[in-house]
Amino acid sequence: MKTKLLFLCTGNSCRSQIGEGLLRHLASDQFEVFSAGVEPSRVHPMSIIVMQEVGIDIRAQHSDDVRDYLDSGIDMVISVCDHAAQTCPAFPGDVQRIHWSIKDPFHGWDVDETKLPDYRRTRDDLKIRIQKFLAQTEVKSPLG
Repeated sequence: MKTKLLFLCTGNSCRSQIGEGLLRHLASDQFEVFSAGVEPSRVHPMSIIVMQEVGIDIRAQHSDDVRDYLDSGIDMVISVCDHAAQTCPAFPGDVQRIHWSIKDPFHGWDVDETKLPDYRRTRDDLKIRIQKFLAQTEVKSPLG
């Protein structure tokens, strides 16, 4: 059975969306991946652009409210911003909480190519953190 993992940030437009896309791409065999926000908005077009640069399509993802996931059997929540970590409602059951404080690339809703480096840094930061997370949670085969 796959672990249900939720990425959480405030607006669910940038960081959590990128995290969802990356983890789904890297480990969809191990995790059922979602993202949500404490104040959901929409997926930022700049997030879509920087993910397309690495061959990951997140256009079908959508911005969800964290409360929609409270009774959905989430096993693990990774908050990617301080505000969301502080305001996240309590999930029922034994839910593992992880917090990664990641700088918000958001500079407004316009597509501004001069801001792409900020979104790329966010994507690359999340990719490194997710790769480390996967290395730490990898189940070792009894055969080595």
